[in-house]
Amino acid sequence: MIIGVPKEIKANENRVALQPVGAEMLIQHGHKVLVQEGAGQGSGFPDDEYVSAGAEICRTAEEVFSRSEMIIKVKEPLSQEYALIRKNQILFTYFHFAASEELTQAMIKSGAVCIAYETMESPDGSLPLLIPMSEVAGRMATQEGAKFLEKTYGGRGLLLGGVPGVAPGEVVILGGGIVGTNAAKMAAGLGAHVTILDINLERLRYLDDVMPANVHTLMSNPANIRWAISKADLLIGAVLIPGAKAPHLVTREMLKMMKPGAVIVDVAVDQGGCIETCKPTTHAEPTFTIDGVLHYCVANMPGAVPNTSTIALTNATLPYAVTIADKGYEQAARDSVEILTGINILNEKVTCKGVADAFNLPYTPIADLLS
Repeated sequence: MIIGVPKEIKANENRVALQPVGAEMLIQHGHKVLVQEGAGQGSGFPDDEYVSAGAEICRTAEEVFSRSEMIIKVKEPLSQEYALIRKNQILFTYFHFAASEELTQAMIKSGAVCIAYETMESPDGSLPLLIPMSEVAGRMATQEGAKFLEKTYGGRGLLLGGVPGVAPGEVVILGGGIVGTNAAKMAAGLGAHVTILDINLERLRYLDDVMPANVHTLMSNPANIRWAISKADLLIGAVLIPGAKAPHLVTREMLKMMKPGAVIVDVAVDQGGCIETCKPTTHAEPTFTIDGVLHYCVANMPGAVPNTSTIALTNATLPYAVTIADKGYEQAARDSVEILTGINILNEKVTCKGVADAFNLPYTPIADLLS
């Protein structure tokens, strides 16, 4: 199979979908790898390392897309890439379809095979290709939140961990999954007082056992959310419903309950956001203010630490990319439940129920198309 790796074009996205060692492994399996010139530069992988691994460097994205049977990316295709995608071409990347009807319709129209990292689910219910970036994004959420609490960035002028004689900041985290857990670890390590809210009581029991004494758990319901956000200096949105749009747990009206200069970091923004007032921002212009509350809503947070992120992501994605290349997507999907659950669009039909529900589109079970 011919596998293409185009350069990411989302604003300030410096990750790359394949390390040189990944290209080497695919080539060892008998495949051809095309890499766009400069694709790995932002992550610290120059073109000559790909050449040494046996890959071919292509000057343009057009050449990569036109020659490749499978495209491996990090972020969803942008509008200028839609026309480059052709029928039956495999796209293996983060899509987050439920956050964009335009993207969903474009990929349906293209006839491509869209395999989304974020919905690939293991038999135990875990999300193997979402976990590494969720770990990065969770840790960054606290790091960025602490920075933007500084007065020079428009925040309250508060040191998250406090100092002797001065109380630490209050961090409230909506969601106790991978993002929330990693955000809590970082906030607790800084010395903040942390409250994690989740709807899963068993998860709360687990977090209560493993987290340090400055982390507390609370059942997520409207009353507890209102109480928690009223005292928050930093509010982190860490809610995920795989493949579906995130629910709005904090409404515009509730925002008035927060402290002036408080900071919101909504990691769920690439799935529509769990705070109603959030909208995607970029690393170049990461924040905006509503009702005196600073919002940080960068949709590709791990792109700011591309070396770490690329290595973490490709450690997880490469085995699946090799399987798809070796077997073709149909046999790979029959043999791997993760790849099966990753197929969101096939034969111009939506095969992920969360995406279909988000836009009232017809839903076709993937088993119907692979039988």
